[in-house]
Amino acid sequence: MNQNPNKGPAATPGEGEDATDPRVARREKMSQIEAMGYDPFGSRFDNRDMLGKCIDKASEIKFKTEAGDLIDLPSFDDPDLDYRQWKSDQGPGEEVGPTVRVSGRIMLMRTKGKLIFINIKDWTGSIQLFIGKQQVGEEDFALAKLFDLGDLVGAEGRLGRTNTGELTVFAEKLYFHTKMLDPPPDKHAGLTNVDLRQRMRYADLAFNEGPMETFVNRTKIIKSVRATLDADDFCEVEGPTLHVIAGGAAARPFETHHNALDMPLTMRIALELHLKRLMVGGMERVYELGRVYRNEGLSPRHNPEFTMLEAYQAYGDYETMMDLTERVICNAIETIGGGFKREFAGQEIDFTPPFKRETYADLFQAATGVDAADEAAVTKYAQSLGLETKGKHPDVIRNEIFEEKVEDTLEGPIFVIDYPASICPLTKRKRDNPEIAERFELFICGMELANAYTELNDPDLQQQLFETQLEGLDEEESMAKMDHDFIRALRHAMPPAGGLGIGIDRLVMILTGQKSIRDVILFPVLRPTE
Repeated sequence: MNQNPNKGPAATPGEGEDATDPRVARREKMSQIEAMGYDPFGSRFDNRDMLGKCIDKASEIKFKTEAGDLIDLPSFDDPDLDYRQWKSDQGPGEEVGPTVRVSGRIMLMRTKGKLIFINIKDWTGSIQLFIGKQQVGEEDFALAKLFDLGDLVGAEGRLGRTNTGELTVFAEKLYFHTKMLDPPPDKHAGLTNVDLRQRMRYADLAFNEGPMETFVNRTKIIKSVRATLDADDFCEVEGPTLHVIAGGAAARPFETHHNALDMPLTMRIALELHLKRLMVGGMERVYELGRVYRNEGLSPRHNPEFTMLEAYQAYGDYETMMDLTERVICNAIETIGGGFKREFAGQEIDFTPPFKRETYADLFQAATGVDAADEAAVTKYAQSLGLETKGKHPDVIRNEIFEEKVEDTLEGPIFVIDYPASICPLTKRKRDNPEIAERFELFICGMELANAYTELNDPDLQQQLFETQLEGLDEEESMAKMDHDFIRALRHAMPPAGGLGIGIDRLVMILTGQKSIRDVILFPVLRPTE
């Protein structure tokens, strides 16, 4: 019995409350549970058997014959199995199984006289409880009659099978953990409103099928990413989230202010520049997996607060990072299971390595019929699309066309390689063609998933590029923001290196088949309610 040392007053309908309101009825049951000497908000419950493990223990259930022989149970995958008849065919005997100690949330209840059947769920699985008045006794059976859908309860008993073959815990002792005071969503309609599911993530996880699996898989994917990098001798670090200069990406930052120092700060928009400082210091393989913040709108692919992986490898290049990206993704797929062919956005995506690699220029020409090197033809084509060209750098125009006409056609996974150098101010140029940057972006179903460079480590060129603002490119869209300390760091010699960024939320979206980034972020930024 869970004694409650802090027993409060009995709940009664307040002024204006409807006595038929299910919340009032639940509080009345809570009062009755307290009156029986139980704490309606539970206490420590050690040595639990997780329900997923109970399902694994099903093989330990045997049929014991009158002679004492133990017989394996039949396969319950057989749809034609009549388990009652099978037991009858074995002759006199009984089913025996391990004793388990379980707890979970009540998802379904049905009463048949002196029997109560309950389905409970924890985050590893679900199972049926068989509660018989004769088996648990008068007091526990009276407690069970005060259970409601959504309550958290526990039981000890034998793991076995009902006559219909359903895996069941035949309870011998009951426990009460927590009374749910609000009624759960309708069991048929459920919590279906997308906005409400995200605002009430606790209810979404508790009562909807799918979200728990998605977020557990998210954890597995992140663990796999770390395991892949750790196996390659990368060192995980933590950089600052408050920056003096918002650098390393093209995005508008969130701005804040440090009162004691009376100085403006921004939330970081990328992890890059501090990780490169560490490479200067001698940390040759380094990564951070953390939150970044970009003051941008909401969409199925964008959340202002999101999780980014950035990794840097000394003496590598962008091809090194392509190989690493493939390993990271393929290892994550193997970790969560389901094979390399996966459904996303209504398409089957084949992640079998190696991933396809195509140049920016070739994809541009294939989609538009225009040679990317022909500035006049590119400008004319942009104007035919209704794009503004006056006062814009040719590479800015090219990239606007690429985003409009090419990206959505990229089913992937495909590495788009060799971008125009002028739009990549942190990237090393090709030795035989300085107009081209050694950069790739990985696309899947028209969505950018990863971005990587052969890192620029020439401090003089880096300073020159920081000082250059391309015509027609707004400052908030440019990475050309001067960070004098970063230039000073480069003058202390950063080794040649490859660098990689992967959007973890988008990776989870793709590998779990979710349509919106808000379905893989536990608590996304949401518009205010009216």
